[in-house]
Amino acid sequence: MRFIHLADLHFGKSIHGVSLLENGDQDFWVERFLELAEERRPDAVVIAGDVYDRSAPSGDAVQLLSRMLTRLSALHIPVMMTAGNHDSVQRLSFADAMLAREGLHISAPLFDTDRLVRVTLQDAFGPVTFWLMPYVYPALIARALGDDSLREYDAAVRALLERQDVDFTQRNVLIAHQNVTANGVEAGRGGSESTVGGVGQIDYTVFDGFDYAALGHIHAACPVGRESVRYAGSPLCYHFNETRQPAKGPVWVELGAKGEAPQTETLHIPPLHPMRELCGAYEELRDQELQNPRGGEYLRLVLTDRRLSPEISAFFDELFRSRGSILMDRCSTFDPFRGDAGAPSVRAVEQKSIRKLFRDFYAERSGGDSPDEEELALLACAEELTQRAQVHGAPTAADVDRLLAFLMRQEVRQ
Repeated sequence: MRFIHLADLHFGKSIHGVSLLENGDQDFWVERFLELAEERRPDAVVIAGDVYDRSAPSGDAVQLLSRMLTRLSALHIPVMMTAGNHDSVQRLSFADAMLAREGLHISAPLFDTDRLVRVTLQDAFGPVTFWLMPYVYPALIARALGDDSLREYDAAVRALLERQDVDFTQRNVLIAHQNVTANGVEAGRGGSESTVGGVGQIDYTVFDGFDYAALGHIHAACPVGRESVRYAGSPLCYHFNETRQPAKGPVWVELGAKGEAPQTETLHIPPLHPMRELCGAYEELRDQELQNPRGGEYLRLVLTDRRLSPEISAFFDELFRSRGSILMDRCSTFDPFRGDAGAPSVRAVEQKSIRKLFRDFYAERSGGDSPDEEELALLACAEELTQRAQVHGAPTAADVDRLLAFLMRQEVRQ
């Protein structure tokens, strides 16, 4: 069985105010991917969540996904797609029964069922069953299974998978979108994942018995715990931190007979606009870039030896614009009154409100975007509980239940 593993497409993504959809980056990538699919002719394509960047995607983002899936259908390539934490599982699974007849299989909401969508394909070695698990959290699983004792991510996902009728004597592939760790150690993340370290951890042993676990959520392509539990990574750099990751591209997976280790290969797709970060002293960077003929890039400038003056900013802006590049972000870490130029002072952090710290953290992790109304509402709820805890001590069980209930309401509204 040969299939392509994708994840974290984030159609509709913007970085520092530049829409990767309107600027052609995501459309360009889709066309290159479809050419690859037509050349390789896989038995299936699996998409492990975060298809869209927002739970309510733009019309252009929906059209791009529609064009991609329509072309795959015309090539008679089945597609298995799960919802990620950026997606609305209800919107994504619209008309799922009808679409399944055309070879597009989508994870189902776990509000009214405890069963995952499954799809079985055949090859020379027999059946391979694909299990489609949308992004889940303990309160959602507890409701689906009718078990209020499930409060930890790891235990909840184990309980959900145990409820499925998985025949482990045959080959099985799980498609999931979660924060999977190896003995508590997180996979190397970029800068654009929405969760903070330690949140929602699930140990890779949860997937013991599955011949391959196709993961989404972490934007770096890497195995977790064992080679057959793997993140595909995002197709493009969605944060300048991700420029430090290896070349991005979908994962080609070959699954042999039961018991054989799957073979994987990253199929690199060059981006329309490569991202690059420039960090160093002004004169060094100036001389380097004057001699550098590259163009058509997305760039970030970090000065280490002086403040970023309007003149310096204008110089680099004009230089890069003349080469068809965009200087997306520019800053300076220089501070003549601080020995450590790499981090803000403790006093500066303490003077900020929780809400301001959250906005700054969100912007840094999302490439300059601002949190939406639902995320700000969640922050307000968590901030209230934090302030209450500072006065009355650690959060009570009632406080935790209140926050979980809030999360459930947001998920249902989506």
